[in-house]
Amino acid sequence: MTATPPGHREAVALLAAEAARARAGSGRLVLLRGATGTGRTTVLEAGTEEAQRHGMRVLRARCSPADTTMSMAVVQQLLNPVPEFSDLAADSYDRAHAARMWRLLRSYADQGPLLVAVDDVHLADADSRRWLAEAALRIDRLPLLMAMTERSQYDVDPPGASVTHALPPSLVRTHTLGPLTPESATALVRAEHPVAHAAWVEDCVRAGAGNPLLLRALLDDLGGGRLAAVPETCAALYPGAYPAAVSWWLDNAGPMTGEVARALAALDEGWSDQQLAVESSCTTTGLPGLIGAMTGADPARVSGWITAMTRLGVLRTDASSRPRYAHPLLRDAVLTGVPVTRRQAAHRAAAEAMVRHGASPEAAARQLLRADAVGEEWALAALTESAEQALRDSRLDDAAVLLRRALDEPMPDERRQRLLTELGSLEYAAAHPAAGLPRLAEALRLATGPRDRTRAAVALGTALAGLGRTPEAVETLRGLAGELEDHPELARTLWNATVLLSDHDQHARAEAYQWLRDTAAAAPQLVGTAGMALLVRYSATAGLVSAEEAMRQVRALLAEPADTLTEPFLVGTAAVVAQWADELDEAERLVRRGLAGQPPFALHPMREALRDTKADIDAARGDHARLLSETPGVAPGQTGPTSRLAHAVLAMVETGRLEEAKWMAESFDLRDAPDSWYLNRFLYARGAQRAAAGDAAGALHDFLECGRRQSAREVVSPVVTPWRTAAAECHLTLGNPGEALALAEEELRLARVWNTPRTVGRALRVLAVATGGRHGMDLAEEAVRTLRDSPAETELVTALLTQGRLLAAAGERARARDVLREAAVRAERRGAVRLRRLAEEALREGGARRTGAAHSGSGALTGSERRIAELAAAGHTNAEIGELLHLARRTVETHLTSAYRKLGIRRRAELRPVLESDGEAEPSGVG
Repeated sequence: MTATPPGHREAVALLAAEAARARAGSGRLVLLRGATGTGRTTVLEAGTEEAQRHGMRVLRARCSPADTTMSMAVVQQLLNPVPEFSDLAADSYDRAHAARMWRLLRSYADQGPLLVAVDDVHLADADSRRWLAEAALRIDRLPLLMAMTERSQYDVDPPGASVTHALPPSLVRTHTLGPLTPESATALVRAEHPVAHAAWVEDCVRAGAGNPLLLRALLDDLGGGRLAAVPETCAALYPGAYPAAVSWWLDNAGPMTGEVARALAALDEGWSDQQLAVESSCTTTGLPGLIGAMTGADPARVSGWITAMTRLGVLRTDASSRPRYAHPLLRDAVLTGVPVTRRQAAHRAAAEAMVRHGASPEAAARQLLRADAVGEEWALAALTESAEQALRDSRLDDAAVLLRRALDEPMPDERRQRLLTELGSLEYAAAHPAAGLPRLAEALRLATGPRDRTRAAVALGTALAGLGRTPEAVETLRGLAGELEDHPELARTLWNATVLLSDHDQHARAEAYQWLRDTAAAAPQLVGTAGMALLVRYSATAGLVSAEEAMRQVRALLAEPADTLTEPFLVGTAAVVAQWADELDEAERLVRRGLAGQPPFALHPMREALRDTKADIDAARGDHARLLSETPGVAPGQTGPTSRLAHAVLAMVETGRLEEAKWMAESFDLRDAPDSWYLNRFLYARGAQRAAAGDAAGALHDFLECGRRQSAREVVSPVVTPWRTAAAECHLTLGNPGEALALAEEELRLARVWNTPRTVGRALRVLAVATGGRHGMDLAEEAVRTLRDSPAETELVTALLTQGRLLAAAGERARARDVLREAAVRAERRGAVRLRRLAEEALREGGARRTGAAHSGSGALTGSERRIAELAAAGHTNAEIGELLHLARRTVETHLTSAYRKLGIRRRAELRPVLESDGEAEPSGVG
């Protein structure tokens, strides 16, 4: 390096000044102190060269650990180069001998100014240190300068007494070489690499750790631009001056300091484990005791060492208040040469000490990830408890890492099976089915209790069906059910899972439901409440039962006791039926109840069904924002669509994000996608996207294919996907009114069997368009009237659009504008951009100069209506509002009813959000 640290320049200047003073006849001792690698020797050599240039004679000695065993070894090294002092060797120290050597040295100094330079005096033998100290007492009036360097680093091993401890301060000038400041280190790096990138320079400064020796070694290794980045391992520097310099630094620090440094490096390595995202806790407060337990060192000395190393720049405190090595390369260099087995032992010792000291399981688990199997309960407990915490925090990848490590520990088969089931489910959920399936299969093979085997089989069957291997999933579940005839509740669980998973395969579905119907007729107790609920669900999709009757049956089943393993099937099935029946609040409660007892990664056929039902509820309410925020994207390697992705496509269409909808709709080659229930839903969604983009023919193909697949599964009711009405609209666009009318009439017939406002109103709306004329207007009016009792507001908006267009076509423009304005305001409030634009276009075509903001929505409220609505939204009862405004209760009720109609709501609880949202953004006018 061509640059010199400022601290070095100050020390050399001090030596030069003291040398000049000595040449004038006033000698003194200069002691250069500093930690290993701070440049004591470099400064001493620069000082001696300067002294020689001014005519001073120099006697040198460099101390080493070997000198400590031989009396007066350093003094002999100093004086032997002087010919007349070559016979001064002595075996021991005595006063007469020391006096003679002093007289000889003084007589030599009388011949001219003299510099006695002793490097690393802390390594000198005791007799030499004594002689040097006594000599320093006598040089104040001689042309003799004594310059010594001494290591002053704080080590875990207590240091010996300094050579100057008995000397008066007036005889000694002490200068401590501090660590490099970041600015000084940066200047040194820039001196050799003036055009280096700032990040590279910063990396070098951190790895140099404020130590000139380490920084010089690192720059030598990186010289010539051989490496574009500062590596994190010493292997990249091989053979490397840097790791050798770190090793030398540790050797000079003493054996216990080296042990502590390596123990901290092992802990740091665990903290930096990239397998876990969570930070484990182990602050400076408890760390000395932990390292002391690992190494046998005095915790107080460990604490002092950590403080000193932090001040020097070797360590840095991270955001969690933990002392860490300044750079991963430095940590790796500290561990260089430590065998893998010893590192693993250090990590195990760290984990065990953490557990004994009450550290968090996560902290211990981080260390165990780098240790071999321990074979003790505390280690398994730390790993599994950490995995459970990771799951509670929704850190599924972290939980998987911890469970994989936990499986390395010996444990009973029952526990191993549970961990395998849990880990296999996690890996499958994290899009790693290749790893998850073998673990689930291994869990099923273990000869454990029937309940645990049932859980493993359900998880494995769910995973197989999710990969399009439904026949294999059904066979797996059936096989175990046959083995558990003595456990009817477990057999029911397996049959319920079989029936539910068979929905993905039309042949398996027909066989499964036939078995369910036959068994329910012959022996209902073998089917159980969940099986009976599945039969209600089947009847609903087959168009065999009304919504009212279906809800009566599932509510009765919910009132009966259920086994913990079969309850998810009962609750989930009831939630689906309730959503179809427009009982959205009840369906939402059932979804929450069903999901409450299941972890977020659970591989259970009802978990995905419940999440799909939740999306169905949001779609029915027109909550497009929630659908888009809670829908995961397309996972890497995903071969088939999901129901929630289908909802996302529909939500994008409704919110006007047609390009995004097109991209997602085309994310899969549906010819290669596994045949499943989800594929049918996605076909419907892609049809809607194509219809919105103007591709009526492509949309019709998708809708008809969706219908064909559903009909093959005996799903004829419009409760799942209203493909007939969608196909009818495409036929109308393509000029095929006959086909459209036939589909619309069939949809209405099936809708009246189920008989909910949503299905009937939707079918009436499309039939109105297909019929046209006065009868079509009557059907549209009936559709609007029916849908006003439905929670599906987007269906009402669409019906209002149809009615408004038919009215406009019949010449009833004033009435048409009122209807279309209401549609525009409702669409605006729901964020249904597509429907709002259609309403505004229809209004413009009808000659309207503005949208319906003044006729519906909060802008349509009279002053009295707004005051009453705001008080009701604030929580006041009708009686309280009457007292506050001096109105009759009946008047309050009349105003509220009118406000509900204008705001497009049905319940008091909806007042506040509607008033707030309308106040923030009213629909734009149309000129």
